[in-house]
Amino acid sequence: MKRIFAALLCMAMLFSFSLTVYADGDANIDGGGGDMGSGNSQNIWDGRDGVRITIVRDADNMPVSASVDFSNYRNSDVAIHFGKVNKISYCNGSSLTLHNGNYHCYTPVNPIPRIISGSVVTASIEEVRAYFCREGTIRDIADVMGFSYEDLTGGEYKILLEPMAYFKYGGIIYAMTATEAAVYNKQAGNDLRSKMLSLTHKNLPLSMFLETADLGFPAWNGSTTELQNDDTILAKLGLGVVRFSEPDPPPVPNSDVVYRCDTDVITSVLLTTGTQKTPESPAYATFSINGRTYSHTSIYIPEGGSQLAWVKWHTPSVPGSVTITIQSNCSTSTSQITAQVVDLNENPPPDPQANDRNDGFSIPSAPSTVGSASLTWGEWKCHWQTDWVWYSNVDEDGVDHGYWCDHGWWDYDWISYSASLTAAFITTPDVKNPTASGKTMKSGYGINANVSAHITSIAPGSQITGAQNVVAYFPEFGYTTYWRLLKRLNTGYSSTFEFRANPYSTYGRPSHFTPVWFPDGQYVTYVEVMDAWTPAGMLQVSRTDALTVNGSLFDDWHIRPIE
Repeated sequence: MKRIFAALLCMAMLFSFSLTVYADGDANIDGGGGDMGSGNSQNIWDGRDGVRITIVRDADNMPVSASVDFSNYRNSDVAIHFGKVNKISYCNGSSLTLHNGNYHCYTPVNPIPRIISGSVVTASIEEVRAYFCREGTIRDIADVMGFSYEDLTGGEYKILLEPMAYFKYGGIIYAMTATEAAVYNKQAGNDLRSKMLSLTHKNLPLSMFLETADLGFPAWNGSTTELQNDDTILAKLGLGVVRFSEPDPPPVPNSDVVYRCDTDVITSVLLTTGTQKTPESPAYATFSINGRTYSHTSIYIPEGGSQLAWVKWHTPSVPGSVTITIQSNCSTSTSQITAQVVDLNENPPPDPQANDRNDGFSIPSAPSTVGSASLTWGEWKCHWQTDWVWYSNVDEDGVDHGYWCDHGWWDYDWISYSASLTAAFITTPDVKNPTASGKTMKSGYGINANVSAHITSIAPGSQITGAQNVVAYFPEFGYTTYWRLLKRLNTGYSSTFEFRANPYSTYGRPSHFTPVWFPDGQYVTYVEVMDAWTPAGMLQVSRTDALTVNGSLFDDWHIRPIE
């Protein structure tokens, strides 16, 4: 649970990147835009875009490389540009210098996704993030910028991205970043904005902005569809950042317990009393949770004794903090519980690519078993033990007018309960894997998972839940960084789970794709089965299952001449 909670707190900072040995960056990029309107033959954008890339030192936010423009287009017709100056340098006082012709840009082998939205084609910021976080892309950037891949991703540097547009203005083809467009417009007396406003002062600068402050620039919280002025663009827009070092974490909320979203849970406190609690004067506890009151009543406790009091409730469907207050006519172990409700479905793995590499990877060992597979608790039952005593009262005639008096007492019996959680886990090659045999497959293909869990207990249903969540971790991520929350197929004391449908699967399969670079050997998936609740806490078990990787999907490719 510590691993899950810590990772979820890191994800709350999405997208200030943190790079593990697996070379996905962490993208501090968001974007917007809107309709482009219409232009004329002398002032028009034909959809060509790109990105200016600069390597920046993380310690002081200073550029340490020349800037290089990346574009899917050769752009050999560019007549006017302003060199390769980055946004940091402009904001530090560099002037705009006009260059005539001789414009060069780098065309990557793997095309860049659409950066700037147009009237017909809309950019996807999710695709942009994914592209610039892929290992293959980062290796290309490292090669072009003169860095080794290991140095670039070691945590000392980050990548500054600036969206670029190639457009006709006054009948001449220009190349500009959003920052250059704002500076140029100031010098041109607002003429650029008047003729190209939807491009240069809306869709171009809003195609990238920061979600969290970085490089001395603030996060953008303004409109993503409205025109912007030059000063706003210069100060806040037209940039994104890819990080390879973990940013400072947000403050950790003080919490006593962590729950998952949309889950049945049991919250408990310990009651202690100096006087006996009986059916005539029972103990109780009320729990105030999210505006509702839940009660555990008719609790019987011997003098000087104790017992747990508990309630079952359902957590919210969205993450957040929940304050639980407890009132009782006994002493309680606490009067307030702060629960952190987290969403486990926020950090699935990124889309693996055929050109991904991880040359220094070695297969890690799976984590150790966690959690409690069985728990015990109990409650007091109370009954009256009679003890009748005759009090004699004989009159002078010898008639006894006495009476019986019950001198009995309350007797207590401890009823003990227990619950245990068992689980089975199996992974298999996906049915769309054409060359798998049994538990052996080639890397790059998908795998399926099936988990079955069962609760054994004689406790009443109000005191237990079945297992409700399963989380899977994978060796290519070191069993951290990314995970998959499995889909629950049925509920109850016996429950089953499988992978959710993978959005990157052509067939919409419930699968996880192994990386094509994974070495031959054992591919071990690790799962944690959790959220089986009792008054004594949560039952949780972990399981592993292995497939054998032998070869890669490239071995299945066959190239032959056209007949």
